[in-house]
Parts: sequence; C-alpha cells; structure tokens
Amino acid sequence: MKAMVLERVGSPLRLIEQPDPAPGDGQLMLRVEACAVCRTDLHVCDGDLPDPKLPLVPGHEIVGIVEAVGGDIASSRIGQRVGVPWLGYTCGSCAFCRAGQENLCDRPEFTGFTRDGGFATHVVADADYAFALEKDADPVSLAPLLCAGLIGWRSLKKAGAAGKIGLYGFGAAAHIIAQICRWQGREVYAFSRPGDEAAQRFALGLGAVWAGGSDESPPAMLDAAIIFAAVGELVPAALKAVRKGGRVVCGGIHMSDLPSMPYALIWGERSVVSVANLTRADAEEFFPVARQAGVKTHTTVYPLIDANRALDDLRAGRLSGAAVLTP
Repeated sequence: MKAMVLERVGSPLRLIEQPDPAPGDGQLMLRVEACAVCRTDLHVCDGDLPDPKLPLVPGHEIVGIVEAVGGDIASSRIGQRVGVPWLGYTCGSCAFCRAGQENLCDRPEFTGFTRDGGFATHVVADADYAFALEKDADPVSLAPLLCAGLIGWRSLKKAGAAGKIGLYGFGAAAHIIAQICRWQGREVYAFSRPGDEAAQRFALGLGAVWAGGSDESPPAMLDAAIIFAAVGELVPAALKAVRKGGRVVCGGIHMSDLPSMPYALIWGERSVVSVANLTRADAEEFFPVARQAGVKTHTTVYPLIDANRALDDLRAGRLSGAAVLTP
C-alpha cells in the first residue's frame, strides 16, 4: 500500500510504501476509492489537536471497497462499498455509551487521529463503524458526507426547528447542510470570510436567501446559527444575530479561544452549545435524508500524492465545497 504519512506535527506529509494492513477480529480492510479532506485534518497536522498517534495516516471521510475481513466477520461483506467516519471505535461500556451517547465515549478511537486513516490506498476499520453505501454512486461525491455531512447534520439537529438559520463558514459542511435546509423549507443566511465574494455567490447559488461577510449583520434576526469555521470570535457575532431564545451551535472539533463578551449577548435565553463527534444513529438518519434531499457535493479532486497541496488550499481558503483525494 501507499500512504501519505504525518511523521511530525507541523511537517508536510510524506509518501511511503508498506505492506497492506491485515484486518483483525471485528475489522475490515478496504481499498480506498476516495477520502475527503476535512478541516479537522488540518487541526491534526498543524498540532491544534494534541497527542495524535505518530507516525499517522490522516483522513476520516473514507469511501472504499471491502477487500478482506477479520475472522469473525461474514465474508459476504467482501466487495461491499462502505464509508468510514471520524468516530472509529467506542468502548460500549462507559456511562456515555450505555446512555446512547457514544459520541462522548470515555475510551474512543478516532480515524486519522488515534488510528490510521484514509490518505492511503488501503485502510483497516472496525466493521461496526463502516457504513454501507450505494454501490452505483460516485465515491468522490460520497466522501464529504462522511464528516462534513454527518457533523453538519448533528449540528443542524442541535439547532432545532429554526426557520431562519445562519451558517458561518461556508465550506464543505455548510454547502451540504444548506441544501438540506432548503429542502426542509428553511431560510439560509450564509456568512463567509469578509470580502470572499466567490463563497457568497456559491452560497446564493445553493439557495441561500442572503450571503455576506461574517462581519456583517443579516437582514433578519436568526432563529439559530451554526458556526463551522474554527474562529472563536464568531461566537459573539452569531449571538448578536440570533433572536431571544435562539441558539448558536459550534460545529467544529476545535475552535480558537472565545473572546470576553458582555452578558447581554446571551441574556434573553440565548444559548451556545457544541457538537462532539457523531453517533452511528446520526449516519442512519442522515444518509436517507441526503438522498431524499438530492444533496450534490461540490468537490475538487486531488491525486493522493498531492495531499499537502489539498491541505494548503483548504488552509488558505481557496476551495469551494470539499477537497477529495483519490489514490
């Protein structure tokens, strides 16, 4: 197999060759068809998330074909197309797992962080955390759904029945969730980096009723807002934009520090909540909804060897939609 490997935090990924991985009990070995590049991959590579497994193969939005199975997994899974997300394993026995909150598991494993991920030609994954996908669908189009879609969906559920919803940071997750919001009949207000007219045109083309910079006020008070950008300063900006009783959802796994802000911004029963990881139930809900809503992911494809360039383009804000690596 070939893989792009992070050997030291802050250094570029390096292409290596090594023997194909062998699946253990409860595991599948996949031939990777596509792996989307997530902002969390940036946080891992740049050191914003502490203590990754090193050396590490990043990537947690994986679409692949099962080529081998562990001894206790039915051979009928060979040839199946599956998707592998960020949450790669949970213990099943801690208080959170027993309460149906496996996204908060005390002893989790994360794909592309504590175990090797999909910036590779092959990867091993737990069978219980590999979701069956349509065999006739485009793997490049499917890949962003495995994190941008799933985390976006969980964030949207946290936002509640918001008729007017703001999306801050109009990248991979927002462009998927905007389509679902429009299908549900919500009004989408899109916030990009100040001056990013391309992102604003992109949002309007996906049905947003308004698009502007994150330093602007929307033309109507919002019922809720989701922040997908990893910028803590957006929290008070979003609170200013939501009505009394409204909610601001922080959808990323990492965010820069929140600034000091006046209590008046949360008075009136406004609230701020975070989203942590995902559950298998989220996937069971989301993939049928994405099909019904006719979600179309907008992607820029890079060969596996260009993973560093894809990360740089994401870091610099040069992408509309999602970057996807193909072996």
